Amino acid sequence: MIIKGKKFGILGMARSGLSAATKIKELDGFVFISEFKKEDFITNSNEIKRNFTCEFGGHTEKILQNDILILSPGIPRDIPILQKAIEQNIEIISEIEFSFRIKHPHSKIIAITGSNGKSTTVSLIHHILQTAGFNSILAGNIGTAFSSYPIEKSDIDFIVLELSSFQLELISKFKANVAAVLNITPDHLNRYKSFDNYAKTKFNIFMNQNHQDLAILNMDDKASAKFTKMIKTSLKYFSLNSKTDIYFENKSINFDSKQYPIQRSTIQGPHNIANIMCSILAVSPFKIKKDVIQKALETFSPLSHRLEFVQEIEGVKFYNDSKATNTDSVKYALLSFNKPIRIIMGGAGKGEDYSILTPYLHIHAKKVYLTGDTIAEMKSTFEGSVDLAINKDFEDIINMAFSESEKGDIIVLSPACTSYDRFKNFEERGNKFKEIVSGLKK
Repeated sequence: MIIKGKKFGILGMARSGLSAATKIKELDGFVFISEFKKEDFITNSNEIKRNFTCEFGGHTEKILQNDILILSPGIPRDIPILQKAIEQNIEIISEIEFSFRIKHPHSKIIAITGSNGKSTTVSLIHHILQTAGFNSILAGNIGTAFSSYPIEKSDIDFIVLELSSFQLELISKFKANVAAVLNITPDHLNRYKSFDNYAKTKFNIFMNQNHQDLAILNMDDKASAKFTKMIKTSLKYFSLNSKTDIYFENKSINFDSKQYPIQRSTIQGPHNIANIMCSILAVSPFKIKKDVIQKALETFSPLSHRLEFVQEIEGVKFYNDSKATNTDSVKYALLSFNKPIRIIMGGAGKGEDYSILTPYLHIHAKKVYLTGDTIAEMKSTFEGSVDLAINKDFEDIINMAFSESEKGDIIVLSPACTSYDRFKNFEERGNKFKEIVSGLKK
């Protein structure tokens, strides 16, 4: 893709938009950035104005005076200015699509999507590749924009991408050498017309693959089975329950006549075993030795806010699972412990049906502590089926759970909701949880 002399309009001053703008400027293109929020609400707005031509407080028709528009993933595609762009045949792409078009052909792409487990899986794949001596970068939805790296140069061996459904909405030429859908469960239903619409968007990850590429699916995920016709390349499966290309049996992962014992793996629980299997499949085309992969499994650093052990106080263990923003994540949290837990739930809802958790909570929760904006909805869903405690205040509900605990109990923050009722993101929520727990010890 030739950037020099071309005019790009970028909608949104979030991380990916600003990264794309910087890359375009580096490659001698022209950039105009349009932000819906007023200038007072944008961090570093003065620096942005110094570096780029831009507007704040709404998207005007100035954005239409460009050759290509790059849309930040958080912006819906049905806003009026984009309808005008479509009428004028202005191409609209994502930052992922833009970055793919400028990356060096030497670099291979491993792309992972799914409702749950993406961050852990891409981080493990990245760690395996680095352990094997490859120059690998980790980018996408995990936090660092694809375009922020020197991807136009030839010295990057692998680009490992975590991709959300939002990022997959506007791809046309993007192609991954290896692509995987970990699972598909109801999520972001406030954005999509239906669950099928959400699921199909996930499967865009396979859109342009050919016979030389590898597609990976979870055989245990029934929702994915409906869309396998969208895959046109070699397909391999992983499973916790069936003997397929890679499977789990006798406390080991079995693949290609080799066994990978998971006792010394740094991540545990059935969901993480699935993530490990997908990771091994993802690197399988690149002939990495078994002992290198095993070493990587034993040296991988678990991610924060994903069933993260915080500390033990008076015999009570605390775990931070703030990243569990949907019901499927909470289900796996409940299944990851060998005894019932005290679970803290609630936040800002996304239109999910919480009743699917009722049988799991009945068996695996000693008590359920509700907080946040979803208190009323969760209370009406779970009342009569599980022991409930309710407090709107985040710190008070943690104190309540601890005050009712006995030695040997486990307290887990696993909300099944986003954090936007009181926190800016799940990281801030998880860090506040850890701060409150530390205060309990003092």
